[in-house]
Amino acid sequence: MSQRLLVLFSGLLLLSALASYVYYRRAVASTPVDLWALVPEDAVLVTATHDHRTLVRHLKETQLWDNLATLSYFQQVEEHVALLDSLGGTRNSVLGFLGSKTVLTSVHVTGPRSFDLLFVVPVRSVREHRQVRTLVEGLGRDARFQVSQRNYEGAQLTQIRQRSTGEGITYFNYRNTLVMSANGALVEAVVRRTEQAEQPTVAAEFGDTDYLKIKGVDATLLVNYRQLPPFLEVFFRPELRSEFEAVASLCDKGMLQMKLTSNRVLFNGFSNPERAAGSLHQQLRTQPAGRLRMADVLSNRTAVLLHMAATPQALRTARARANADTLAAALVDSTTATLDAEAALFYLATPSARVTPGRLVLVRSRNAARTAQWLGLLRRRTGTSPSFERVGQYQLHQAPMPQLAQRLLGPMIGAGAPGAGTGATAMVGDYLVLSEDAAALRTYLADVAADQVWSRSPSQVALLQENTPLARLSLLLDTRNTWNLLLRALVEERRAGLLRNETLFKRFPQVALQFAPADNGQYYTQLVLRHPPVGPAIASPQSKDGSTSSLSFEAGLTDLGPVLVPTTGTRSPATVVQDRNGALHYITPDNTVAWSDSLGAPLVTPPGLLPSAFGPRPGLLFATPNRLHLLDERGQSAALFPFNLPDTVQLAGLSSLPAAEGQPTYLLAADRYANLFLFNTRGNAPAAWQPKRLDFALAAAPQLLRVGGRVVVVAPLENGYIFAYDLEGNTLPGFPISLGARLHTAGFVESGPTLRRTRITLVNQHGELISFNLSGEITQRRRLTTWSRTSTFQVIPDQDKTRFVVLRDDGMGRVTVFDANGQRLVEKRFVTSAPKSCQVFSFEEGRRVLVLSESGPGKAYIYDTQYKLVGGQPFDSNAANVGLTYDASVGIYQLYRIVGNELRRTALRMN
Repeated sequence: MSQRLLVLFSGLLLLSALASYVYYRRAVASTPVDLWALVPEDAVLVTATHDHRTLVRHLKETQLWDNLATLSYFQQVEEHVALLDSLGGTRNSVLGFLGSKTVLTSVHVTGPRSFDLLFVVPVRSVREHRQVRTLVEGLGRDARFQVSQRNYEGAQLTQIRQRSTGEGITYFNYRNTLVMSANGALVEAVVRRTEQAEQPTVAAEFGDTDYLKIKGVDATLLVNYRQLPPFLEVFFRPELRSEFEAVASLCDKGMLQMKLTSNRVLFNGFSNPERAAGSLHQQLRTQPAGRLRMADVLSNRTAVLLHMAATPQALRTARARANADTLAAALVDSTTATLDAEAALFYLATPSARVTPGRLVLVRSRNAARTAQWLGLLRRRTGTSPSFERVGQYQLHQAPMPQLAQRLLGPMIGAGAPGAGTGATAMVGDYLVLSEDAAALRTYLADVAADQVWSRSPSQVALLQENTPLARLSLLLDTRNTWNLLLRALVEERRAGLLRNETLFKRFPQVALQFAPADNGQYYTQLVLRHPPVGPAIASPQSKDGSTSSLSFEAGLTDLGPVLVPTTGTRSPATVVQDRNGALHYITPDNTVAWSDSLGAPLVTPPGLLPSAFGPRPGLLFATPNRLHLLDERGQSAALFPFNLPDTVQLAGLSSLPAAEGQPTYLLAADRYANLFLFNTRGNAPAAWQPKRLDFALAAAPQLLRVGGRVVVVAPLENGYIFAYDLEGNTLPGFPISLGARLHTAGFVESGPTLRRTRITLVNQHGELISFNLSGEITQRRRLTTWSRTSTFQVIPDQDKTRFVVLRDDGMGRVTVFDANGQRLVEKRFVTSAPKSCQVFSFEEGRRVLVLSESGPGKAYIYDTQYKLVGGQPFDSNAANVGLTYDASVGIYQLYRIVGNELRRTALRMN
């Protein structure tokens, strides 16, 4: 070949190589990789995480980080991370490398008694590629490690091994994505998967669902229920696999979001039902979701509870004959016909792992007397002794035949190994209890007779309140009671690991997994790992219908009433109350105390919400007799707060004006001697307000307004005069004005762009409804009703300050409420002369609710939109105010009230 042709051929080869490289960089490597497509189909669990610094912080806040640090596997990972950080030259270099990337971690069963993890980590830039290469080269120079490469079906796999132990990882780079695992076979499975691009991903059934886009979500969890039984068999004895398979056959796969809070880990999302013939879903698909109503008859000794909302006919896959006696079989069927759509299997705690746990079945009866009658007939037919043993107020009978629970309810609930003694039955309220071990049933009945049941356990009540109200299947565990059961059920090689990790296992003693059928054909799935919070309040037993929940405070609560605070991410508000020791408590929507602040003094008025006090977030503003406080939703004070006033000051009211148009937030406090204190949030006060003293007592707390960029202070006095001041303390033109009679109320403000178009409406003690503007002109005056020397009038705005009513108290026990047009809405005569208060709530769809509270007897009268008394009788309420919300999507009101030392929340339906 001539030299010229050789040069030309070489040039063509170089040009072809360059073109291939450019094509790869632009068309292949730059194409985003679907990380889920790399995960092998046999994954049991797949977690997706993105904001790793926040995730680590939340793990530390929930104290999980400290518990994880005790795991030997975690300690090995931590050692490897420390080594990589040292080679990377910076602290937390691995955490920085992960950053906000979406990283997948999957769990795979790789042997009869082993499982391994697979990690999928994107590499975003040339700098990160260089960082990885530097780390690998650094390990290669370290005498403790061996780095080698091998080819597998065209992919270059890199192996990093410790020379001393032979342990390490295998990884390869697939289009700027690192795939790594301690098990090389998993990495090889990913290589094979990349050659089949058309194969659906493990998450294909959930489309574009991405919970990580939702604020507050720490991770996403994909659960492959079909792979759960073999995964659990890694830890538990083989004979339990059939039970795991029966429960896991309800669903195929599920996609859940994970949220970490101070006292719980919450997973919730949706699962696809299992379509295979003979699955639990196919068996129960026609059964509606039901409520767990058996809290009154569940022993506190319960370790594991499997609760199902299904009829016995649905649970029995095939009709089981009692014996050759057809009449006995008919009696079994007749007994089954009296049973309702609620059944549960539960195990009792044992004092030792060597003791067989008590296994009992609970099923609700439609008619307890009829169920007992059919059981009596069955005992006579089978020749069973009619004698019984009394345990407390309950009768324990010998079972008429072996495996009665299985004959009544089928193998899902009723199957079980024969007990050490004779089977037994008992009726406990509306429930039939069955057990193959009479001793276990005797222990259970003793607990119920002693009232040692879930409905009397504050921690269990709190868990039930956090659970999904309606579910088809629920699995609840108490890890403290389950400890010995787990030790007994685990395979030998796993028991030592459980003992080493006891602290982590018992970190969340309450576990609840629930499946509720959703309208889209899926199952709404919720998994809660909960640690009962230790604080100033405990959850009290809820009502039997589940409509009322309560939180009991040891110190008792003041009569200021609950204050509702909107919260992001939930339709239910938080609640703020104060106890009689002066501590302020912030209760989350899930009925737990998030924080408490020992103020040491009573509140002057109920706390108010100050918008944008902490950037985009509101703040909680309130006053004690000589201090002003501003807290965020975490209970942290704003900068420079609290404001300290002289010890001689005794505040009586507080108003605020949010920042706007370059002006700061202003706070206006008034004491009982008609002194006004005006501050901005930096503590600066205008010269005329240090303080400003008025000549007569205030009729109500002064109001702060912003009109056309001007700050205006409106002060109503008891002598009937109205004063209006500007920011410099000067009286506005046209003021003061006289309303012709004494006042005992604040005004209803209708804001406008100018002083003339801003209107305030008050009612004087002659029953006249008077409106005036901030130019000092009275625009309307009309009499609502008659008056007397003992009567008082008040203007009561609704919660949004959009409407108002007028309250007339004649001082003789009769209270009347009028609307703005003078129409009488409600009239009520009270027995006592104790102070009365009124609240009006306006909701969407034109719904309005009126509440009259009487502090003496401690009653709250609630009137619906037609002004009819809800329930026909008052609600107990010791405070001057109640809280009320309305959820239009379900048509339910939530009433918040204080009764003694309890904060109660009640669900109501009304017109």
